[in-house]
Amino acid sequence: MEATDEGDTETRGPARAVSVKMQTAYDPAISSYYVNDGLYRKLVEDFTDWQREELVVTAPELRDHFRLLIEREARLLDELRFDDWLAMYAPECIYWVPGTRGGGDPRREIAISFDDRRRLEDRIFRLRTGYAWSQAPKSRTVRLVSNIEVFATREGAARMVRSNFLISEFRVDGTRFLSGWCAHRFVHSAERWQIQVRQVNLIDCDRNLRNPSIVL
Repeated sequence: MEATDEGDTETRGPARAVSVKMQTAYDPAISSYYVNDGLYRKLVEDFTDWQREELVVTAPELRDHFRLLIEREARLLDELRFDDWLAMYAPECIYWVPGTRGGGDPRREIAISFDDRRRLEDRIFRLRTGYAWSQAPKSRTVRLVSNIEVFATREGAARMVRSNFLISEFRVDGTRFLSGWCAHRFVHSAERWQIQVRQVNLIDCDRNLRNPSIVL
């Protein structure tokens, strides 16, 4: 066993091989196998020219359903219920905070965060240890979400949702505010809507940001 800088232990040699074999091939915690050039190409395609008037979903029951999902996600993050939050995501998911207005191309432009499921699990693990210096003590947050719009896509089992947000974050040195808009790509799988991609567009993404150590 070898201690890692996360304060956990890592198994080496045959024991590690057995552990990996016991995992399913679909377990995204093993590796980032699904983050490849094809995924980047699809991201750019899916997040380009999707906010078109003719694609706006007007059915009240569907709009209300996605509004409740967006509001639930905000509440889970405020309550630090990270397991429940991650359970809202598809197995192959992306959490993307661009450093370019409008998102840009993550293959060519800097991102503040670009996490697959494995990195999200790592992030949650670090926050739980109590040794993440940037979250000691933990932030207290309140999120407001509004202006929720739902858009159809070329894929029948996918929807895009746009929402505005305002995060009030209290730390020992005061309160700061983070604002912008989110683009969620939802896919329908296992009889429910899951978040496949969450793009967080800060209005000041191209400015000097104090370490955004919370999940936005």
